[in-house]
Amino acid sequence: MNKFITSVAALGLAASVAVPASAETTFKAISFIPKTHPVMSMTREWVKQINEGLKGKLKINYVGGPEVITRYQQWDAVSNGVVDMIFAVTNDIQDKLPEGGVFVLSKCSADQERKTGFYDAMAASFAKKMNLKYIGRLHYGSFYLWINKDAKSLAELKGLKMRTGSLYDKMMREMGMVPVNINAPETYTALERGVVDGFGWPNIGPRQRGWLKKVKYVIDLPFFSASNVLAMMNMAKWNALPADVKKKVMDITVAYEPQMVAYFKKLEIDEWKKIGSSVKKIKFSPAENKKYIDLAYGGEWDAMEKRLPADQFAKLKKTSCN
Repeated sequence: MNKFITSVAALGLAASVAVPASAETTFKAISFIPKTHPVMSMTREWVKQINEGLKGKLKINYVGGPEVITRYQQWDAVSNGVVDMIFAVTNDIQDKLPEGGVFVLSKCSADQERKTGFYDAMAASFAKKMNLKYIGRLHYGSFYLWINKDAKSLAELKGLKMRTGSLYDKMMREMGMVPVNINAPETYTALERGVVDGFGWPNIGPRQRGWLKKVKYVIDLPFFSASNVLAMMNMAKWNALPADVKKKVMDITVAYEPQMVAYFKKLEIDEWKKIGSSVKKIKFSPAENKKYIDLAYGGEWDAMEKRLPADQFAKLKKTSCN
């Protein structure tokens, strides 16, 4: 009898050791660009805050970028559960989620988006169409057009060949520019050889990459500041988390987003100081300045209207403060 009791006690002890009541869940995360890239600086901070705030319950293992899984395969990888999380841009999935293009068009703060219904609407789209939980925003940064011509009006932009990305090629065409698809690492050579006359980019990067040696003007009318770099999680992995862990993740993210925006705004100011007089900032007349911004946003909204149901389009435009 004593042997039986001892054996049962031993089994009970073994079971309690093998299955801890509060085991820490580890999620593997990757990003669309290298982990060390300046754009990902606050993503690393978000991961740090989550890991510190949920120590013992949830740990995010941010393992790297496209060297782990190539950029355009990452969305399928997280949808299918190959990885648990990605930090990626919605313009890479326009065919699967056309409404994802609204993220850069939003004129709301992240906090406003959670109150207007925009966050909930986008979270519902990601869940239904891609099996993903939309957690929150990770980046803020205005885009600019950098050119090698001291243009005095919008008319003088016509014909300029511009290194582009899918984010602003519609805008360029609306202004009579000629978009040219060139990989970012090849931009300097393209500028040097006259293949392009300029490019679209935030103010972080052109100086560091040497591109400002080849362009001396920037149109000082920022656009698409909201960015579209998001934290996304596999829906099944999200659903499996305890309710208190999910709440904590969202609470940390809501508090983090304004910190992130403040960080990148300061970074932009500091970078303009470093750029200094090496590049001349140009603007046009007040009427043309407005037209420039209207073309940037209007072209994207026009394209979006053709791809979305009327009621969804109207809702997203309203809830994104447009």
